[in-house]
Amino acid sequence: MADFVFWYWWVLAFAFLILEMLTPGFFFMWLALSGLITGAVVGLTPTLSINIQVFIFSACAIVAVTVWRLYGKKYPVETDQPLLNKRGAQYIGRIFPLYAAIENGEGKIKVDDTIWKVQGEDCDISTKVKVTGMRGMVLYVEKVG
Repeated sequence: MADFVFWYWWVLAFAFLILEMLTPGFFFMWLALSGLITGAVVGLTPTLSINIQVFIFSACAIVAVTVWRLYGKKYPVETDQPLLNKRGAQYIGRIFPLYAAIENGEGKIKVDDTIWKVQGEDCDISTKVKVTGMRGMVLYVEKVG
């Protein structure tokens, strides 16, 4: 291990870049950047021990990932479909006929090909309800008209 040279870190960085292309997200990109930085430092000071090299890599990786996460929280990605992965939230404000009457505060509605559990005031199956909110997989509804 005494011969651990700078280009080993660059090979590791290249491997992380390949992983970045094969997986979603930006995590491996920051590890690749850390490998490139570590390789550059080792190239400039080749007498560093492997322990110090690993420490430099780890510190760079932690800083890079932390900075990216803080940046992502401060400047979130804006999308034209903010409810894309929040299926139940897409139904808030819409009106549906009941699939099963609401008895003791619980019933069901059918939305497309899915049956959702609903909570609201008791009403018979012929009633239409408006979705007012959700919690977990339960939609909250109120009578319409």
